Order: sequence, then C-alpha cells, then structure tokens
Amino acid sequence: MADVEARRVCGMPEKMQLHVAMLSLQFGYAGFHVVSRLALNMGISKLVFPVYRNIIALILLVPFAYFLEKKDRPQLTLNFVIQFFFLALCGITANQGFYLLGLDNTSPTFASAIQNSVPAITFAMAAALRIEKVRLDRRDGVAKVVGTLACVAGASVITLYKGPTIFGPGGGDKLMSMGRPEVSWTAALAGEGKNWTLGCVYLIGHCLSWSGWLVLQAPVLKKYPARLSVTSYTCFFGVIQFLVIAAFLERDAEAWVFHSGSEIFTILYAGFIASGVAFAVQIWCIDRGGPVFVAVYQPVQTLVVAIMASLTLGEKFYLGGIIGAALIITGLYLVLWGKSEERARMGKEAALMAATASNSSGGDHVARSTKASSITQPLLPSSTSSDNV
Repeated sequence: MADVEARRVCGMPEKMQLHVAMLSLQFGYAGFHVVSRLALNMGISKLVFPVYRNIIALILLVPFAYFLEKKDRPQLTLNFVIQFFFLALCGITANQGFYLLGLDNTSPTFASAIQNSVPAITFAMAAALRIEKVRLDRRDGVAKVVGTLACVAGASVITLYKGPTIFGPGGGDKLMSMGRPEVSWTAALAGEGKNWTLGCVYLIGHCLSWSGWLVLQAPVLKKYPARLSVTSYTCFFGVIQFLVIAAFLERDAEAWVFHSGSEIFTILYAGFIASGVAFAVQIWCIDRGGPVFVAVYQPVQTLVVAIMASLTLGEKFYLGGIIGAALIITGLYLVLWGKSEERARMGKEAALMAATASNSSGGDHVARSTKASSITQPLLPSSTSSDNV
C-alpha cells in the first residue's frame, strides 16, 4: 500500500504521470525542431549553434553524473577515452551536423518524420552486426523486417518525391524570415541555395549516425555502466570536435557573437530543454515504462511539429512528405510490435524453462526426502522475492 502511494504525485497514478511526461517530452522536442529552424533563419552558424548547445548540456549533466554515479563509475582508461571519442563523433558531431544541414534545406516536419525511421534503422544495423537475431519463420521476425523496409521506403519517398502542395498557409512568412527581413517562406525552402533532395539525404545521414550511436553505445554501457557519465564524456568530446571543425570552417568572428535576444533564446532552449531536461525525462520514462513505451510516442512528435510549424512558420505540406511519413510511422509500429512479441515469447520460454527446471529439482528433492524420512514437509517455494514485487 505504501509503495502504491509512493508512486502517486498529487493524487496522479504513475501510469498517468508517464503519459503526461511523454506528451510533454514530445512538445519539448517538437519545439526544438521549430526553434532550430528559426535559429537558422536568423543566420546563426550551423557550427556555432551546436557548440553552444552542447556546452550548456555539458554544464547541466556533469554535476549529476559526478554526484549520482560515484559508486557506479569505473576508472577512466585510454580505451574508454577512445570509445567515448568515437561515440561523440557518431552521436554528437555527425548526428547534429547532418541534422542542421538537412533542416536548413527542408523543414521541421519532414526532419521529425524521417526521425521515426531511427528504431527500424537501428534494428537493421543490429541485425547486420548479429547483435539482433532475425527469425523469418516467426511473425515477430517478419514484422520487424517488413517494418524496416516500410521505413526505408518512406524515407525514400520523402527524399525523391516532393509532390504537389496539400496545405500551405501563408501567415508564417514573418516568423519564417525572422532575422532576415528579405527572406520569405518560399525563398527559405525553395529558394536559391536550397536543395530539398540533398536536405533529405543529410537527414538520412542524421538518422544513420543516430542509429549507429545507439548500436555502438550498447557494448560501451556494458563495460562502463554509468549512463550519465558516458553521456557527459560524449558531450565533452562532441564540443571539442565541433570547436576543431569550426576553427577551420567558421572564419567569421561575428558568428560567435549574439545579436539579439531571440538568438540567445534558441540556443538556451536547445541546450536546456532539448538536451538537458528532455534527456532526464526520457531516462525516467524508459526506466518506468520501458523503451517500447517511449518509442511508441515518437510519431506524436511529428504531428505536434506539423501543427507548430504550420502556425509559427507557415509551413507547407507536400504529398510526398505525407505519404513518406505514413509509411515510416507504419514501419515504426511494425518494428515495435515485432520487438514486443519477441520479448513476450522469450519471457514465456524463459518462464517455462524455469518451471521445468524447478519441477525437476523439486521431484528429485522429494524423492530423496521420502527415502530419508517418513515425515512429510509442505512444499515451499524456492524464493519469495516475487511477493515483494
């Protein structure tokens, strides 16, 4: 009873807390897509923006990692440093760099839509590396393969087919051109220097690097089980890598100077909300609800981004993007359903094996007891831990 009460906050049961937290998380991430687009429209450098964002995230993460993981953090060795460096190269530098390049040439809605393919791409990478097993003779295996193909097809449609405009409000030009009075919505997305196909290719690179980071992170966490510390080290090396790249490619000193309060807001939002608060909320939701529960909410982000981008940026919706997004979301749910079925099947098989082993050992024990004594003892469970769950 006390445990149930402990899981309630202000009278709200934990299940409801999880749903509220995940919805809030999707709004936070959706706002990041829109805010990032606004930052690019203001003229913020695509190299300076991630440097400041990751510095803010690092400042937020380090104290928690240091104090909360003192007992769990192994000694830092050269081997771990090299692994953290490559995690940063994949999960921070390539991931965020490709995202900003892709967003600059497309739109927040399509950036969010393509991100729905990350679970399927991660599964494909894990299967190729034989981390994940694929059984085509089972429904869950077929669902995961078909879902992955649907996600690839959806991303291909978004990249190769833009199609006619389905919906295109015109009230967002003013916000869309914030910081650049001469730039309108049309010029921002279809104007000179913008390449929709190239932008989608960049976004696919963003998803590939994100998935690669997830796959590479798993073996690192087995040897270094301090998640916050791993994230902090990764973030630190990401800042270093972006600084080195910026030193060669960003020659304009003015790019590092804030010119308005709006620019400061976009960077603070990216650092505090998208990297700091969102990470903490996501970790809590994964711990309480599981990774599948968290992933199922991902398409909600796409819907929220579409609404927010339409209201604030006057974003247009194209037929190719809608078809591609539908394919990706369908593929996502097929992969998640397949994973869920696989876990349920493995759980049943493990329980059956445990019960068989228990009955076998129990039978042997009873036989031995019968020979040794004529006194019959009650059959007791080998463990009572399940009563405390």
